[in-house]
Amino acid sequence: MKAIRQYEFGGPEVLRYEDAPIPEVKKGEVLVKVKAIGLNPPDWYLRDGYKMLPPEWQPKVPFPIILGTDISGVVVEAAKDVTQFSIDDEVYAMVRFPSYGNSQAYAEYVSVPVTDLALKPKSIDFIKAAAAPMSLLTAWQFLIELGHNEPNPLQPDRHEPVTLAGKKVLVNGAGGGVGHFLVQLAKWKGAHLIAVASTKQESMLRELGVDEFIDYTRYNADEIVKDLDLVVDAVGGPSTGRFLKTLKKGGSLFPIFPLGFSDADEARKLGVNVSATQVRSNGSQLSELANLLDDNTIKIVIDSVFSLTEARKAHERAEKGHIQGKIALTV
Repeated sequence: MKAIRQYEFGGPEVLRYEDAPIPEVKKGEVLVKVKAIGLNPPDWYLRDGYKMLPPEWQPKVPFPIILGTDISGVVVEAAKDVTQFSIDDEVYAMVRFPSYGNSQAYAEYVSVPVTDLALKPKSIDFIKAAAAPMSLLTAWQFLIELGHNEPNPLQPDRHEPVTLAGKKVLVNGAGGGVGHFLVQLAKWKGAHLIAVASTKQESMLRELGVDEFIDYTRYNADEIVKDLDLVVDAVGGPSTGRFLKTLKKGGSLFPIFPLGFSDADEARKLGVNVSATQVRSNGSQLSELANLLDDNTIKIVIDSVFSLTEARKAHERAEKGHIQGKIALTV
């Protein structure tokens, strides 16, 4: 088969389109002929060697590796013990996440554990289906149902979603891959939604139903809002603490990328709960989400589409930032 492989960490230039072995199907797995692939930040983090992590956390991988986790496609082979899926089923999945280079999604064929797999929503195409899994599962596991008991290595307590109905919720980075799903799920659950994003994303976010929009190129959201029940910071990182002052006592701050948060003492003083989790593969949740995608409760916004041969260009697009929705590859 053809795949995108890399033999060293680095920029988009390390990605090579070349021949690779078709993966073997093991117990509890199916082989999927890939139609489309969704790109996510862990793809470029791993490509680059997770440079933002402390050295002791940086992954050691056996090169060559194949990036990617999110796929849609058609089942072409199943292990003898597999009864949940059949040949020719149209499916989508986030494959074996979290892991480092074991998902191997940038390829023409991918082996997928059936526990990670779900039937593709019937009303959307393969591109949109591939674009959904990681970003939509992240939003779902932060806001609606965690679906696992694995601890976040950055906090001692299990992440717990909060009640959203009637609550005042702000999403920072609302126009991105995870952000535009957070917005829709919070609105679906009855929240009053404030979206923070760039100028060009306002019309898209208005169409998705946000109640208020803040253009971060003109205003600092943390200086003009207050008395919030929940802030979900889809940007995260060291600056996420600036939102603590916008929250009511008893409110919550959910940084999607919590690394670098250093205001835990301030949060305790203000009576604000700060919590995060790490998204994990979950086929049963994808099955539930397929219903919301099919009835148009959740819409998928596509930023740009490239062919598998253009994976390098897709990563270059990601590096430019200001992604509106998701980037995808077609196979």
